[in-house]
Amino acid sequence: WLTWLIDAGQWVFLVYFIGLSVTYIGLNMLALRELGRDAAMPADLNLPGYGAAMAPGISLIAPAYNEEANIAASVRSMLQLDYPDIEIIVVNDGSRDQTLAVLQREFELQAFPVAYRVSIPVETVRGIYRSARHPQLLVIDKANGGKADALNAGINAARHDLFCAVDADSVLQRDSLRRIARPFLEDHRVVACGGTIRIANGCVIEQGFLRSVGVPHNLLARIQVTEYLRAFLFGRLGWAPLNALLIISGAFGLFRRSAVVAAGGYRRSTIGEDMELVARMHRLGRETGSDYRIAYVPDPVCWTEAPESLAVLRAQRVRWQRGLLESLWLNRGLLFSRRGGLVGWLAFPVMLVFEGIGPLIEPAA
Repeated sequence: WLTWLIDAGQWVFLVYFIGLSVTYIGLNMLALRELGRDAAMPADLNLPGYGAAMAPGISLIAPAYNEEANIAASVRSMLQLDYPDIEIIVVNDGSRDQTLAVLQREFELQAFPVAYRVSIPVETVRGIYRSARHPQLLVIDKANGGKADALNAGINAARHDLFCAVDADSVLQRDSLRRIARPFLEDHRVVACGGTIRIANGCVIEQGFLRSVGVPHNLLARIQVTEYLRAFLFGRLGWAPLNALLIISGAFGLFRRSAVVAAGGYRRSTIGEDMELVARMHRLGRETGSDYRIAYVPDPVCWTEAPESLAVLRAQRVRWQRGLLESLWLNRGLLFSRRGGLVGWLAFPVMLVFEGIGPLIEPAA
């Protein structure tokens, strides 16, 4: 029986890796087709003035917790983004350092008596400030509730129906918002859109601006460059045309505010609040029969630092893995549901088998 068990295990592993390879090849082919379509678009779509007259307003929401060292440079970077109608909402999530004091000093914040509507319940908001030098900059000071709660507070204060969730320590290319807003102009059914995340290790960043692109010196970071290309350019870009994209990175994503509020906002009790929200929007959209789309565009780029030590990388990946499994479990009703479509019958099981339990199967193989 032991020989039979070993043989059976070998067949299971063989079928698993064939399925994994076929999935990657299929996603690569879909991604290449999408890249070809994007390259064939008329050149005027990428001109600086494209759609300026009808560009929808965007609220940029950046949660900040103990970011006193980087917050001023990050805000200056956001203020220089090339977009006609933007407001920047920095949410100080109960920082224990001088994050709020730095913002007050650098941007001349003044108390702002704005009507704050509570569309999504959040921790106590202690104050709302607006910059005297930059009227488009709003700062919310609130009790600590975590990243999801900070994003929900920003959503409550947002005056535009589109909001972009970014990390306070990330760097956006100047034309990123113009490019990521394009699917919303082209298709009214789009409720969310993701952009590409690239690794900033080895690049030259000064005062929140990317000056030059470089290759990381650290071997671990170099490996992650290849991994990010697979995950974003070939993974997510492949799922998007099937309307089966289950992940939009919390570091850079554009959402329709009304759709997120209808879904209940970001869930505070999960680690991977970004994936859980997208999975929930899919599930609710499928259950109600809504005609919605979740898109992905390869051009908008957000730069972020990748771990360069095994300890930090391990902590990051444990957090990602827990977030993935939590998101799938909380939205398990989507799996093989009658109205699940390709996201419930293809993307969900692929994520569960190849990404969720893959870390168990692959070492065993």
